[in-house]
Amino acid sequence: MAHDEVAPAPVLLRTEGRAAYLTLNRPRAINALTHGMVRDLAAALDRFEDDPSVAVIVLTGAGERGLCAGGDIRAIHADAVAGGRDSFAFWRDEYRLNARIARLRTPYVAVMDGIVMGGGVGVSAHGSVRIVTERSLVGMPETGIGFVPDVGGTHLLARAPGETGTHLALTGLPVGAADAILCGLADHCLPSDELAAFTAELAEADVQDAVRRYARPAPEGELAARREWIDTCYAAGSVEEIVHHLLTHGAREAKEAAETILTRSPTSLKVTLASLRRARALGSLEPVLEQEYRVSCATFRSPDLVEGIRAQVIDKDRRPRWSPARLEDVAEGAVAGFFGVGGGGGLGLLGPGGEYGSSG
Repeated sequence: MAHDEVAPAPVLLRTEGRAAYLTLNRPRAINALTHGMVRDLAAALDRFEDDPSVAVIVLTGAGERGLCAGGDIRAIHADAVAGGRDSFAFWRDEYRLNARIARLRTPYVAVMDGIVMGGGVGVSAHGSVRIVTERSLVGMPETGIGFVPDVGGTHLLARAPGETGTHLALTGLPVGAADAILCGLADHCLPSDELAAFTAELAEADVQDAVRRYARPAPEGELAARREWIDTCYAAGSVEEIVHHLLTHGAREAKEAAETILTRSPTSLKVTLASLRRARALGSLEPVLEQEYRVSCATFRSPDLVEGIRAQVIDKDRRPRWSPARLEDVAEGAVAGFFGVGGGGGLGLLGPGGEYGSSG
């Protein structure tokens, strides 16, 4: 870059009419979130939520590939390898932002076009109006990199119908528009070629009126037809039992799901299942985010996170060497340790009595 060139802002802000538009602007990285972007989004919400001239906040992603591919996991990998703690501060601010989005008083329209993974789900699926398109691929792929669903993902997936959320969490597989709506990750499907007109109209029109004008039936999904084996197999009490039920059920798709699960980090799988079951009991988003923060900080120190990111993103050999390598070698005591008080402190979302706090 030449000396006199200025790097484009990673989050673009503009207002028009009644709308404030927030655009994630790292298209070459599918708008992966950096710590600075998280802070910029939080500052934008501070600015617009109490502005009487702003009736709607609209989140979009620059480029053609997607809203957001997740957090900047290369930065997390570098931090973990160096023995740092910067990731703890990133997650703290990111999860506070997720909670903030969920409790916004101003309508928040998230345009979940294209790829929406991990942290991208966190800045969109907690919004009040969640738009997908025929191009959407929405998922929480964390078990494939030795991590655990976060950004409130375990809260969302724990509330999905039947065991569909468990299926998505353990396999890490993305879903299209219809299945995202079925699982409670999105609300409405709009044609991708009408998104520009729809978002422009929000500058003047009522949000729900605009949604009604542009919404179309989503392309047919897959999960509804698979609910029988999903709800049966994933209701088991352990990952080992789930895999056994999937392998022996008889449905080809169930066997394929088991084979996918067996490529994921065994530790991440067990911690993910425990996280989902605990999230169901916790109920509301804030205590689940507090739990996810403890788990994320614990996972940061585990060998599988560094190895998973290395295999999938750094070296791209797609051959992670998990430690331990087998589900049966992951001790229950080790899983419980992920839910203890981590080295990153807390988020401050809950008051001393467990009630919702005021930290933003």
